[in-house]
Amino acid sequence: MVNELRQGAHQCLLLEEVDEKLAAVRELVRMQQAGALTLAVAAGLEPVMQPGRPVRPELIRAGRVKRRGFGTREGRATMMHAIAHIEFNAINLALDAVSRFSDMPASFYTDWLNVAHEEVYHFELIRAHLRHLGADYGDYPAHGGLWEMCEKTAHDVLSRMALVPRVLEARGLDVTPGIQEKLAQAGDHHAVSLLDIIMRDEVGHVAVGNHWFNYLCGQRGLDPFETFTALIGEYYPRGLAGPYNMLAREQAGFSAQEMTMLGCASDV
Repeated sequence: MVNELRQGAHQCLLLEEVDEKLAAVRELVRMQQAGALTLAVAAGLEPVMQPGRPVRPELIRAGRVKRRGFGTREGRATMMHAIAHIEFNAINLALDAVSRFSDMPASFYTDWLNVAHEEVYHFELIRAHLRHLGADYGDYPAHGGLWEMCEKTAHDVLSRMALVPRVLEARGLDVTPGIQEKLAQAGDHHAVSLLDIIMRDEVGHVAVGNHWFNYLCGQRGLDPFETFTALIGEYYPRGLAGPYNMLAREQAGFSAQEMTMLGCASDV
């Protein structure tokens, strides 16, 4: 492991073997907390076009990913696998934010490194339960939608902050309660408790995205609400899908104006 934070994140991002990537992120965080890392905010690192990932799971288009009911063990394993895949991608997304974007305040890099560390924890929680269900990460096909948005926003840190944490990760806040309800009906209360932990932390991750989006709008003299709606119009011309978890979004720092907009969309 190198002794510079952003280069270390870059190295972690490129690692292909799952356990090696998880261990490397933990080590990078340990070094950062011990004061053993420098930080070169102006360094221009080689952009990562594709993060390191294992051969499995097979990546397919989102529409081809099979959906199964929660009433069977395999159905619940399929859902846990989908969540594990989201968490693995979230590790890479956070590492990419650290390594890709230069000339941000030092706290930007430590914020996203800490997010990567929590995503490692989430992945390990879900993978353990997936193994309890008789499967493992890589056993089912998955899709690469999260990284696709990473590629689309690679040119601009403001767009990244607007569209990854504030749209994709915030969507997780919206859908998790419904997943928990179905898991509870199926009697998988342990999975419900794991999602409680993840939900709590993800509110914080979306809040980090909200903070840095608003910071960047302030730096550029932009109105956050107008900027966000313009980006939604550009990247999501059909609009964002509801329903929305208004309480969790409020806790994560969405503005009153944004909450009103989402509330109106929910009524359509």
